[in-house]
Amino acid sequence: MALSIESRCDAFLGGRVRAWQPVAGYRAGVDAVLLAAAVPARPGETALELGAGAGVASLCLASRVAGMVQTAVERDPGYAHLAGRNAAQNGVALEIVEADLAALPETVKARRFDHVMFNPPYFDRTRGSASPDVAREMAVGEETPIGIWVDVAARRLAPGGWLTVIHKAERMPELLGAIVARGGFGGAAVLPLAGRTGRPAGRVIVQARKGARAEARLLAPLVLHEGPVHETDAEDYTAEVSAILREGAALRRLL
Repeated sequence: MALSIESRCDAFLGGRVRAWQPVAGYRAGVDAVLLAAAVPARPGETALELGAGAGVASLCLASRVAGMVQTAVERDPGYAHLAGRNAAQNGVALEIVEADLAALPETVKARRFDHVMFNPPYFDRTRGSASPDVAREMAVGEETPIGIWVDVAARRLAPGGWLTVIHKAERMPELLGAIVARGGFGGAAVLPLAGRTGRPAGRVIVQARKGARAEARLLAPLVLHEGPVHETDAEDYTAEVSAILREGAALRRLL
């Protein structure tokens, strides 16, 4: 993606975060905000985001938790450029590393982090067609297997560190399988994200702690919208979700 890609500035967290994103191609939205809200971070801790795109999740995390030391890895130069621009615009000291997560530079491999988060490409391209938009396909079409994402995260986490991931519900078995196969994680919690009451979850947030011995937990679903259908043009997020998306609240069910 060329650095001169046409972009526009989007508002997140009720305007607390403003981020430039491509007009065409992959654009971060609700999933990035929910991911950041789920990270159980404290001031002064360190966090690494893998596949950061334009940096929206990292910036939302920085807005909620002051004084963090954050690093974001993004392989696409255009998105990495936007992430740097967005960090500067929001006054966040976010280190941007332009690299493939499977080939991290020594400057990152030499460190351990309290938190690693990622929002991986959702679509298994062995089961579907690629997007004609190259930049979007890089963001949503899986090239790097989920097991590698989990392995890289595990290697970068400090003992007691937290892994937080958002993914499509249908990919949950693969994600949990990768976490179990990697070993060293415990206390896994799965939070289903349902569009409306009574509907199947379309997304899940999965969280696990390195070195923990706690039992796994399947949490009650987080329902995103009020009512059975969207009846008007107005937003109909539930009060809990609205507080996360508009006020920068933490996702308390996981913390």
